[in-house]
Amino acid sequence: MELTRSVYAWMVSNPSLVVAVLLAVLFITVLAKFMSGPPVGKNPFAKATTSPPQPLVTDQAKRNNVLKQGIHYIGGMRNLTNFKVYIDHITDGQLQWTGVVEPYDTVVIGDNEKARHYPMYGGKDEFKQSLLDKFPQEKKAIDKYFDLLKATRASALGHVMAKIVPTWWIDFLASTGLIHYFTNYYKYSQRSVSDVMNELTDNKELQTVIAYSFGDYGSPPSEGSFAMHCDLINHMRYGVSYPVGGASEIAFHIIPSIEKAGGKVLVRAQVSQILLEDSGKAFGVRVHKSSGDVDIHAPIIISDAGFFNTFQSLLPPQIMDKSGFKPMVKKGTIKHGVGAMSIFVGLKGSKEDLALEGRNWWVYTSNDITNITEEYIGRSVENVLKDDIPLLFISFPSAKDPTWEQRYPGKSTCAVVTLANWEWFKKWENERVMKRGEEYDKLKNSIGERAWAQVLRLFPHLKDKVDYFEVGSPVSNKYYLGSPAGEIYGLDHTKERFGPKAVTRLRAQTMVPNLYMTGQDILSCGFAGAAYGGLLSASAVLNRNLFKDLSQLKKTIAKNK
Repeated sequence: MELTRSVYAWMVSNPSLVVAVLLAVLFITVLAKFMSGPPVGKNPFAKATTSPPQPLVTDQAKRNNVLKQGIHYIGGMRNLTNFKVYIDHITDGQLQWTGVVEPYDTVVIGDNEKARHYPMYGGKDEFKQSLLDKFPQEKKAIDKYFDLLKATRASALGHVMAKIVPTWWIDFLASTGLIHYFTNYYKYSQRSVSDVMNELTDNKELQTVIAYSFGDYGSPPSEGSFAMHCDLINHMRYGVSYPVGGASEIAFHIIPSIEKAGGKVLVRAQVSQILLEDSGKAFGVRVHKSSGDVDIHAPIIISDAGFFNTFQSLLPPQIMDKSGFKPMVKKGTIKHGVGAMSIFVGLKGSKEDLALEGRNWWVYTSNDITNITEEYIGRSVENVLKDDIPLLFISFPSAKDPTWEQRYPGKSTCAVVTLANWEWFKKWENERVMKRGEEYDKLKNSIGERAWAQVLRLFPHLKDKVDYFEVGSPVSNKYYLGSPAGEIYGLDHTKERFGPKAVTRLRAQTMVPNLYMTGQDILSCGFAGAAYGGLLSASAVLNRNLFKDLSQLKKTIAKNK
């Protein structure tokens, strides 16, 4: 009896711990039930399958895989990380990486001679020290920022787990507030980058430098999820890499692994419809061909077409009505990402001739980063060019690739990316490619020329070196990438999207039996986000925890080394 009273007294004095223990027990029970049912699939990470790297394939006739737009830099490839093991595995070890020079990014704020430069370094301590060197009076704010980076990294499991356990369970935890007993992730994901920056410091210059890379996911600081921003910074924090041979090497080396496993990769095969049985189960896709549509049947359908394409174009409208997504779209919880413009420039001269570096430049006209971005995106088409473009991402891909000079001697490339409003170009979305008319060409080329003029302020010696100049608009993105509103990062990375309700519904397993989603929209944008989205999808299809299997494979490789 005395023991019972003692236990009761302890429970009364420690209610939070009691609730946490009870919830943990319930969580394990629900998860065990959820993971039971269909047989567990084969472990694709049972053993390392990489082969010794083969010589770079440079014969363009063999490659037939030229990509203008691709990866600018990737984190997590310099050491034996889970991500590197994963990518090595699905490319049979043939995809090689080279470290991008340090500093890998430089933030430029202001114009011409008055512009301020802030180098961003990779490494355990170098990144933080680069901020302290430029802002010694802001040590307290910088220390707090790095504390938040560490905290969000530790809470990231809360993001992934919400995509595995039943939706009703996450809804219950979120509505009661008990979800915070499991993870701190949503404390960070539900705040905007601007909100946190304003809390850390009133120094606009430091705010811009901390938030500079929001262009890597597209959402303005006033809307972007702080947790998502931290995920990106943590991903890049220890140095970044670039694929040897260029971004097209990624697809080039993944395709053989797919075919080795019995798959087939088809191009110029536009899927127009996901086929459903009367019972509602997915059983195939319809491929549109000029010679007549072709139906391809399969027991499992996985869509990497993105949320909006999948639910608004490939499935019947009633599926969207019943999915629970419709009110979230109407409210703006889930919405299209911001459109983008891309300028591709071919240059006469080698890297040495033109003094090019393999890093990236993020150029802002002002340190009022939120207002200048929102003002630009909100402009009418008539006022697009009233003054400078407030944000430019500038990169020299050829300078990053150690094999470039041997393949294209005496030539170099530059890529420039900026944000754009889909509404500026929407009226041309159904016009034929390369034949959209003089008005369209004038608008997109004028933006491209303005962007290049701003680039030349940083690199005036490139003025007479242009050999090739092409501009891609949001309409180009729709045509080549299938992005409905000209976005390149899929769904907008807002704090609403990264709330528990949206997170738990944007998952691999859909309400349609046999239909799964994958890619950027079920996790986050970019190569890493899409790749881990694929791991979530494979986990759902195989009914096993591939994240655990991958981690175990990494441990085995580390032990053998």
